[in-house]
Amino acid sequence: MVEYGSLVVTGDGRGAAPAPPTDPRVVQAIRDFGLEGRTLYLPHMPYGGTYLLAAAIRSIGFDCWPTTHSDERTLELGGKVTSGEECYPQKITVGDFLRMLDDVGRDNVAFLMPEANGPCRFGQYRHLIRRTLDDLGYTDVPVLTITSNDGYSSIGQYSQDLIRTAWRAVVAHDALMKMLLRTRPYELEPGAADQAYLDALRDTGKALSLRDVSHKERLAATVRAMTAARDRFRAVPTRFERSRPLIGVVGEIFCRLNQFANADLIRLVEEQGGECWLADIAEWVWYVDDEHGRRLAEEGRKASRENLIRVIKSKVQRRDEHALLGPFHDEFVGYEEAPSVRELLDLSFPYLPYDGALGEMVLSTGTAIYLHGKGADGIIDVSPFTCMNGIVTEAIYPAVSRDLDGMPIRTFYFDGTQSDMERDIGIFLELARTYQRRKKPVRRFPAAFAVAGAV
Repeated sequence: MVEYGSLVVTGDGRGAAPAPPTDPRVVQAIRDFGLEGRTLYLPHMPYGGTYLLAAAIRSIGFDCWPTTHSDERTLELGGKVTSGEECYPQKITVGDFLRMLDDVGRDNVAFLMPEANGPCRFGQYRHLIRRTLDDLGYTDVPVLTITSNDGYSSIGQYSQDLIRTAWRAVVAHDALMKMLLRTRPYELEPGAADQAYLDALRDTGKALSLRDVSHKERLAATVRAMTAARDRFRAVPTRFERSRPLIGVVGEIFCRLNQFANADLIRLVEEQGGECWLADIAEWVWYVDDEHGRRLAEEGRKASRENLIRVIKSKVQRRDEHALLGPFHDEFVGYEEAPSVRELLDLSFPYLPYDGALGEMVLSTGTAIYLHGKGADGIIDVSPFTCMNGIVTEAIYPAVSRDLDGMPIRTFYFDGTQSDMERDIGIFLELARTYQRRKKPVRRFPAAFAVAGAV
């Protein structure tokens, strides 16, 4: 089954292991990683994105799914093995893994924990999780990783096939999430947009998980699923209102994308009359690629074979991205992402030069400025409590806001103890509405906002 919030959709084969792989490379990899008889579980970032990434991993024969939804037991278990010096996402991640061990059994699970370079504590998650499991006696439970340090090539000799399918999963989910957030605030039947999203996840996951087909065939199947998703969202009864303030949501990637981590902030904004534009996952992938190219250039290796491979891979990714976003061309009028991550980096440069500052702080600042130009009425930065990225951006946001004609920008920190989010969101939206009445950038809208019944 597929779960999203309180909704459940059955019929997609959840829980059934894929047929045993026939590719000798994968068979050997499963043995090497100790995955025989185990299901590989991924942390939510967000649930739908993880669901599609797991589908991509199933395309090579691994039995892979997201962890089940976080709950209070997540924080209880995570709190027992963390000291408080770790960031909130670490507590949630290790808590969810321990919960899966309790629920599923040590002999049936394995975990995948990505890594990244840069200043974020995220790079230490896997090491702490491994040590924690070892201390608790789970030395036999595998914890795999993929890392941005090597362009995510550390997952084996079949990595390029998986990376291409995983990239399509990222692009597909970014589009589905954008459609969900563009539709849900205006739905006339509560839950209809969520249902369209869930159905789209199920069908897109089936396409991405196809095995023993060419990349061309898998892409064609995924494009068909995306086209069907577009039509599902179009069929949701809606009444569009141009008066709703548009709020950009940026910040630390786990907290801004994980519903449990941010106390379902986006729904709170919607319930109080706003619409959200959530910074996507693809921007991080493009950022990693840009940083890779910049490092090679600094090392005098711009003409190297490694950089040539990077450039070719980027072109292929752009082609796949164009194909997957094609069905949504008309839906995303006014919702276009920046043409390249370089534009975001250039926008942030006066405040946080990207050749000195690294990671989400640079992207959050650049995206905030970009969304101002798209007609956003306010920016919410979502960060874990004590997160360096959040602390740095919060320090420079007053200057950014001043230069953007006073557009309201607020950082929300999360550690699992929020008490009155509704009040704080309500106050922020009042500031956004005040700014909306005097802002200079003109927001563009899709044709759906001009049909009969829209106001």
